[in-house]
Amino acid sequence: MFMFEKAIVGSRRYWIWLFCLLGVIAAALCFYLYQFNVGLGVTGMGRDVSWGLYIAQFTFFVGVAASAVMVVLPYYLHDYKQFGRITILGEFLAITAVVMCILFIFVDLGQPARMLNMILHPTPWSLMFWDMISLGGYLLLNAVITLVTLTAEREEVAPPAWIRPVILLSIPWAVSIHTVTAFLYSGLPGRSFWLTAIMAPRFLAGAFCSGPALLILFCLLLRKMAGFDAGQKAIDTLAVIVAYAMSINVFFILVEAFTVLYSRIPGDVAHLEYLYWGLRGNHHLVPWMWLSVLLAIVSLVLLLVPSWRRNRLLLPVACVCVFLALWLDKGLGLIVGGFVPSPLDTIATYTPTLPEWSIVLGIWAIGAFMITVFYKIALGVRKEVGEMEVHESTLVAGTASH
Repeated sequence: MFMFEKAIVGSRRYWIWLFCLLGVIAAALCFYLYQFNVGLGVTGMGRDVSWGLYIAQFTFFVGVAASAVMVVLPYYLHDYKQFGRITILGEFLAITAVVMCILFIFVDLGQPARMLNMILHPTPWSLMFWDMISLGGYLLLNAVITLVTLTAEREEVAPPAWIRPVILLSIPWAVSIHTVTAFLYSGLPGRSFWLTAIMAPRFLAGAFCSGPALLILFCLLLRKMAGFDAGQKAIDTLAVIVAYAMSINVFFILVEAFTVLYSRIPGDVAHLEYLYWGLRGNHHLVPWMWLSVLLAIVSLVLLLVPSWRRNRLLLPVACVCVFLALWLDKGLGLIVGGFVPSPLDTIATYTPTLPEWSIVLGIWAIGAFMITVFYKIALGVRKEVGEMEVHESTLVAGTASH
């Protein structure tokens, strides 16, 4: 339990925030128990739309988890020292995102005992089995890396030599978690909207801008709320990564749109019509998808102009736009748009219910609780090490003066 003492010492504002999150989690737990007793019929899902808000959130946060590689790779592989202060923040974000992904799968199964089927009766030819391996392995890797590196930092010693291969292994593993998730969709021949070879690259491009954008927002928030400075150079570099990744993500979407619209294959065109123009009187997702387009355009304009990207007021606006645009696109349109219309050309309107939204909000609250505690620990260790360095330098200066 060492280092966790940092999490139980905080201001009144800190404890109010944690107890508010616990209240949201408790309310979500009540809704989950209701869903557990009654069944998934309390959700808006059904025969035609069998993956809804839960799996949409899972898909989005797998990308957030995979994005940690964008700070781990430059720092450990290319010795980019400017990321030294934010690498641990990226790894903690990855751990939190993976836990949230597992929880979204947990609540989507209806009966939690079904998760044991993948463990007790593994099927290596199933992509769900490999998704479990990739997520579980990535969670374990990041947990070990953060524990070892933070312990070494606290004790002011170099991390053990064996941790470097583990860190290097986590880099391709991060790519694998979102690649396998993409294969879950693109491997379904009956769903033409997902049946594309660039689904995995598109997922990764989205991951490499949504996660770093969120990390930038956390760094700016920590600077304001906790006085922690991640370094302007590190934030500027992350902003450049977000700009390039977002550009590639938008390019992939446009390529998909061109292929579908130019070929005019009816089954493929129908999905885009449903999302962006409405199909047979069904328009309920159209405003949200065009909002995603608008946010993506605004974010690109703000990020691709260097002076605006480095502006301390415009950068958080751009990052919020990136995060929301991708949440709407990947966390809403991609999943529902793949089910509607169905292979039988029927349209089933899907609307998340109050229990669904409440459970999702509760898992978001769990993520916020975890990231708050993790960052409190990381900042507490950094502060302790800094105070020790100042104390030692004072003693050395005093000795030299004598």
